Amino acid sequence: MNTPPDNLSALTGSGEQALKPGPEAWALGLAGLLPFVLGAAGVWLLNLDWSALAATALLTYAAVIVSFLGGIHWGLAMRQVRAPRGWLIWGVLPSVLAWAGLLLNSAWGLLLMAASLILCYVVDCQIYRPLHLGRWLILRGLLTFVAVVSCLTGAAAFWG
Repeated sequence: MNTPPDNLSALTGSGEQALKPGPEAWALGLAGLLPFVLGAAGVWLLNLDWSALAATALLTYAAVIVSFLGGIHWGLAMRQVRAPRGWLIWGVLPSVLAWAGLLLNSAWGLLLMAASLILCYVVDCQIYRPLHLGRWLILRGLLTFVAVVSCLTGAAAFWG
């Protein structure tokens, strides 16, 4: 999955400039954490009926985000003359993990989504740096941390 791209300069503009997220990416990324944080809080704080809905909403949103993180790699691959096979395979795997998580009960599904989010970050660390996208990993790390803690917090409510 760490295959070097055919045309690095097509991805980065100059091939040398490190790309970083702008203020809009930070704002939207942080706003995207609201369903994670509110869902995890809802699982613990709401009555039983609403708590179950909060758990389902949290799991579903986590699955959507995991699928999105895989889709990024398809976007990177599309910019290549010949896409690295690992990028294409990885681009699909998070969607399959997300689908599997939705088939599980909320507790186990949230654990799978937490593990999937961590795995997505680990893979991104390997792929982003050679593409001069390493500065995005600061934002990605923060978003991943909050999302994983939210999923684990939601799952813990079922065993707490």
